[in-house]
Amino acid sequence: MHTIAIVLLLSSLVLAQASPAAHPSSATTSSSPVTSASTNELIIPAGTKVPLALKHAVSTKSAREGDSVYAETTFPVVLDNRVLIPAGTYVQGRITHVQRAGRIKGRAEVLMHFTTLIYPSGYTVLLPGAVENVPGAEKTSIKGEEGTIRQDRQTGQKVGTVAQSAGTGAVIGGLSGGGKGAAIGAAAGGVVGTAIALLSRGNDVKLDAGTTVEMVFQRAVPLDPNRIPPPVR
Repeated sequence: MHTIAIVLLLSSLVLAQASPAAHPSSATTSSSPVTSASTNELIIPAGTKVPLALKHAVSTKSAREGDSVYAETTFPVVLDNRVLIPAGTYVQGRITHVQRAGRIKGRAEVLMHFTTLIYPSGYTVLLPGAVENVPGAEKTSIKGEEGTIRQDRQTGQKVGTVAQSAGTGAVIGGLSGGGKGAAIGAAAGGVVGTAIALLSRGNDVKLDAGTTVEMVFQRAVPLDPNRIPPPVR
């Protein structure tokens, strides 16, 4: 009996130690995910045309590949009552190809790409812009999708040089030797005129400062809505 009592006492002590003590539950804080308020993304659509005015002259006579081009927007671009590009925004680009006119064939060409918009606030946007049209330049045309500016042909002008030289030679020959002299003078003048036409280069592409150039966006360009003017009310 004494042994059984001791066993029961030890068992009760073990059970008392094994039973978990009641502890107060600790407070937990649940953090919900932070979601930013959605903003309307502003996009300048591909194909958007922007009128520019050159800030300095560009000529195939002096321009070199890699030269910078500086221009300024002359009219705002507006979409859904919001000015995406205000007038007076600076546009920077680069000349990527220059070709002077040949003496016998080949017309003068210049290719430029616009690469950067600089807003009056200093906000800068990278872009792919090409020349769509040059309404401010006479006797030029646009070649290809990249917007190469090319000088018009001068065939008529060179023919006029030959004819004028022949006529001058005929007059001089007629004064010195009559009809026969006129014929010889005309032939000689024609030869001189042809030589002049062949030896002289064609006209260069020349875009003076202030020349109007129409730029087109070659792909859509996103804008930070917090960096451009607010919507028009």
